[in-house]
Amino acid sequence: MPVAPVDVSGCKLLITGPTGQVALPVVEHFAKIADVYALARFRKQEDREQIEALGATVIAADLADAASLEAVPGDIDYVLNFAVVKTGDFDYDLAANGEGVGNLMTRCSKAKAFVHFSSTAVYEYTGHEPRAETSPLGDNHRVMFPTYSISKIAAETVCRFVAHQRGIPTTIARLSVPYGDNGGWMYYHMLMMQGGVPIDLHPDKPNYYNPLHADDYIEKIPYLLGAATPEVTTLNFGGSQRVSIEEWCAYIGELTGFEPVYNENPKAFGSLCIDTTKMHELIGTTRVDWKDGIRRQLENLAPEVLKATA
Repeated sequence: MPVAPVDVSGCKLLITGPTGQVALPVVEHFAKIADVYALARFRKQEDREQIEALGATVIAADLADAASLEAVPGDIDYVLNFAVVKTGDFDYDLAANGEGVGNLMTRCSKAKAFVHFSSTAVYEYTGHEPRAETSPLGDNHRVMFPTYSISKIAAETVCRFVAHQRGIPTTIARLSVPYGDNGGWMYYHMLMMQGGVPIDLHPDKPNYYNPLHADDYIEKIPYLLGAATPEVTTLNFGGSQRVSIEEWCAYIGELTGFEPVYNENPKAFGSLCIDTTKMHELIGTTRVDWKDGIRRQLENLAPEVLKATA
């Protein structure tokens, strides 16, 4: 059964990782209707100014440092945890990502709902088989991001533990290729195509994913909050359309005239499409067509590369 969306209008909403490509549009959207608090380390003054300009209250803190979270108000209504670090240092990354979510949930234990944004990178590679929420987990992203998959799995484990211990209604949403007008994987592929740089592809082609546009994940966030339970709801969170790297690079080629150059690499990320059954049952289908999303992305970030007839 579909869940009812939460109305966050006027509430106190904490968003972590606000300066990142994924969370920045979330801050921009919800700061217009809610009392948004944006938590990050804010080592760059321009990042602080950017977030404040959107109307959010800046909180400079480090999730790995529990004491720094005293700056978080004790009456936060809802939490959206987008924060992630991938320095390659296992000690720090596990502290920031794993222990960090525990520190945050402990500080915000009175929240009405907590959404932890994980990643489909937690799944073991199993070819073209869509991953369900119960599929085996594995160290999927080791080649490019040594600590990423393990840190994400650790964070989910800590998240469940604290939710159960403190009775915090929680959703774990495993993101699949989030993108939008401000960036994403497809934009980097366009830059590689433009520069003639080979794109690594797993030889077991096609390489399928479920790209999720910012418009869709922003629209679905109130539903993710509504799906939260103290038992913890874990679900895949991607676009309803399954699309391959080969397909989106071909479409980028249609728009720009650039030709992709592929390098078959058995160590590259393999196909990582998701089973969307549970997602559709709980929060519904997504709406942005992947071609429209990529066209919009290029129109916003690099209009000069588009062919006149595109």
